[in-house]
Amino acid sequence: MTMALVLAGSWLSEFFAAFAEQFAERFDIAHKDIGAEISEAIMQVQMYFNVGDYKLLITDAVIVTWLAVIIFIILLNVLIGKPSKDLKLTKGQALIISLTELVINTAMSFGMNRKQAEEVTPMIMTFGIVITACNSISYFHLPPPAKNVAFPIGCAITAIIYVIVMSIKFVGFKGFWVTLTTPISIMLPFKLLDYVVKPLSLSLRLFGNVFAAFVFMEFLSISVPLILPGVAGLWFDIVDGLIQAIVFSYLTMSYIGENVETVNEYNEHPEEHQKKKKKNKKSEAVAA
Repeated sequence: MTMALVLAGSWLSEFFAAFAEQFAERFDIAHKDIGAEISEAIMQVQMYFNVGDYKLLITDAVIVTWLAVIIFIILLNVLIGKPSKDLKLTKGQALIISLTELVINTAMSFGMNRKQAEEVTPMIMTFGIVITACNSISYFHLPPPAKNVAFPIGCAITAIIYVIVMSIKFVGFKGFWVTLTTPISIMLPFKLLDYVVKPLSLSLRLFGNVFAAFVFMEFLSISVPLILPGVAGLWFDIVDGLIQAIVFSYLTMSYIGENVETVNEYNEHPEEHQKKKKKNKKSEAVAA
């Protein structure tokens, strides 16, 4: 019994000595190269897998994206729960229904009808869920995928392709051409350029905000490792991540609504657009 107490006491003394040493090193800012540690955190982790004669590149962004999405899906399933036999909604189910209605109503405010709004809602909410999950996971000291510029660019390209496809589906090819040539035909090059600028804007906004928050939180974790990073992370990792997801989804939805609304206005007042075109042709002729 005495021997066991001696061994336990010796183990505890060694443990607390090592703990005190690690704790002191954690706060020894003078001997830390903060810039080097942040640079190391920013660097992408890359792994190659041989698939036949090809090398498959897997980065930390890919792994963390899948991990974040899987965890978020599990949490959503827990939140929603199983449907009850008496058709009573749980709090989680009521919350999801409320969020869905909010997205539908927002889409309708952009000029879409109820059917169109319901059709785009699943994809819009998917954007929101994926980006929220991937941004929020940095709170647990995992690198957010959006710090890798490939992630926001991929999201933005997917979003703009979705905008074009759904716009054509809702207004047809003729209607989509109207969105490119309204109010005047000379606007066509600028409208086409707009479909390059929009994904660029979406990706840079997402990348810039998440990257800046990640660097700031790494600096806090290195310089002030206790309490403050956890509190600040609630805003910079979770709230700011949620805001970026909302902004991305909101703008994607607004781009579709903008095209639908433009065609609806054109169909309601075609004579006004014809008059404007004639005036513009006369002005171009006079200028020539």
